[in-house]
Amino acid sequence: MRMLVLGAGLQGSACAFDLLQQPSVTEVRLADRPGTPLPEFLAPLAGDPRFKRIDIDARDAAALRSAMRGATAAMCALPYYFNLEASRAAIDEGVHFSDLGGNTEIVNHQRTLDAQAKAKGVSVIPDCGLAPGMVNILAQLGISRCDSVKSVKIYVGGLPQSPEGPLKYQIVYSLEGVLDYYTTLSWVVRDGKQVQVKALSERESVTFGAPIGELEAFHTAGGLSTMAQRYEGKIPTMEYKTLRYPGHAHIMEAIRELGLLELEPVEVKGQMVSPRDVAVAMMGPRLKKPRGKDLVALRVVVAGTKAGKPVTHEWELVDRYDESRGITAMERTTGYSLAITGLLQAEGAAGPAGVHTPDECMPGERYIAELAKRGIHIKESVR
Repeated sequence: MRMLVLGAGLQGSACAFDLLQQPSVTEVRLADRPGTPLPEFLAPLAGDPRFKRIDIDARDAAALRSAMRGATAAMCALPYYFNLEASRAAIDEGVHFSDLGGNTEIVNHQRTLDAQAKAKGVSVIPDCGLAPGMVNILAQLGISRCDSVKSVKIYVGGLPQSPEGPLKYQIVYSLEGVLDYYTTLSWVVRDGKQVQVKALSERESVTFGAPIGELEAFHTAGGLSTMAQRYEGKIPTMEYKTLRYPGHAHIMEAIRELGLLELEPVEVKGQMVSPRDVAVAMMGPRLKKPRGKDLVALRVVVAGTKAGKPVTHEWELVDRYDESRGITAMERTTGYSLAITGLLQAEGAAGPAGVHTPDECMPGERYIAELAKRGIHIKESVR
């Protein structure tokens, strides 16, 4: 298998690292802008003859297609706005494609490429990280095990193991992405109908085992991917919420309502400045914890009936920073998930050709088993 990873940031590097652990992979090309630094955990693999760095400007359509040429599968860890064009390039070159997604509007545009992907005999799978991605696969597994489903509730959070500061938070992926989720309406299913709710709203307590304890959950966008569309009129309740330490949402809501996360530039002493850009510039350095150890907490709850009796399927995961390699829990659960998707596509085990989200095509039990091989253990309970 010859694999291409687009984006050498946190998640792309973790994806490349995981691919290089697989004996079946004969080449891993990691493509990004010239001079992009690699994380320390990739340093020991720099001498691996299978590992190749490629300098590329992802805005250059011809260069994008050239990088994909000859690959078995391409995994995109670039910002979400590159995903549509990267999908087109992969289809043109006859390469399986997956990405981290996060923007449902773009996923809907990718779906229009279904006929072209089928004609080329390749699969395109958007939204293949942690959330969306892992959580949707688990939710679908629960749905498939019920005769009827009453509700699907998803909770996910990337958190510091040792919270500090007013937000009790540290950056585990793009701060711009976090603020986008905090300011975008979230699609949910209520009474069988799709509706939108405000980000940071409807806060509730969710408790995990010690030492995590009580967390707060609130609405953010993107986590359901297209599941709200698929199950409108079929499942009464479906929602996704982000997990943080208590008090986080109240502070961020106040910052948002004061206009400090607005994108539209305002005049400040004769200069036009975007409030969001200022927020990122000021908050970013304070939320970066280079030595901070993170964790990922996840819970997916599917309630329904089986053989006429009530049943609830629940999956829970708590994954922590890999101290031996210096790989964060967010990189493990997101980057490794993307790598698993690409590997299963290359094997022909990730559903038929065409454009499908992970919940539509990924083999749930096989996916969970692949995560377990990487030390990411998801606990399932049925009651």
